Amino acid sequence: MYVIVDDRSIVAESYVSSFSREGFSSFGLNEDEFKGWIESASENDIAAVEGFLLGDFERRPTYPEMIRSHSAAPILALSDQKSLAQTLELFTAGIDDVVRKPVHVREIVARTDAIWRRVNANAAPAAAREDRLKVFFDGRDPEIDGAPLPLPRRERHMLEYLVKNARRRVTKTQIFNTIYGIFNDDVDESVVEGHMSKLRKKLRLKLGYDVIDAKRYLGYQFVG
Repeated sequence: MYVIVDDRSIVAESYVSSFSREGFSSFGLNEDEFKGWIESASENDIAAVEGFLLGDFERRPTYPEMIRSHSAAPILALSDQKSLAQTLELFTAGIDDVVRKPVHVREIVARTDAIWRRVNANAAPAAAREDRLKVFFDGRDPEIDGAPLPLPRRERHMLEYLVKNARRRVTKTQIFNTIYGIFNDDVDESVVEGHMSKLRKKLRLKLGYDVIDAKRYLGYQFVG
């Protein structure tokens, strides 16, 4: 799930629509709404955030410190114009990456994943070191024994999320929030169990063993 912060509702809504078309959940907030949300959000909601996307607003340089007190997810800033001074100010403030508009959401996802891999280089090498299963995090289907394993977008996203968090067990709620978003009332949380069952079966048929450990009431963990 991606969080877009911009006082221009048309900008936030445009990115939310773009993320949705690519199969990613997201929501947009203005400055004041975001401050209230992040200070009151539950641990499950915060854990579901895969990246923060900050538009152009006056207090933006103060946001990395606020975000870091709650989340370690990558923080990207959108730049409306090419400005070395502004870029340096944002990096100094703690922004992880500055992206010049216009930018496709697939590039945003790729950049946040690249930041995540650098920061967690020792925390999620499971997929990288797994001889048979490879997960790419860039929109491509995973490969087993060098052959692509076609997956629906939500199943692929679930697998990527589990691999990213391979060192810990994640709950059904965390997976649901990541894939469907925390404000989605149209889909029941139990849908995660159906998707996960199909994903585990496909992987097991190809590999001959389970790479996802499921424990009732505790959640799921990628075990490689």
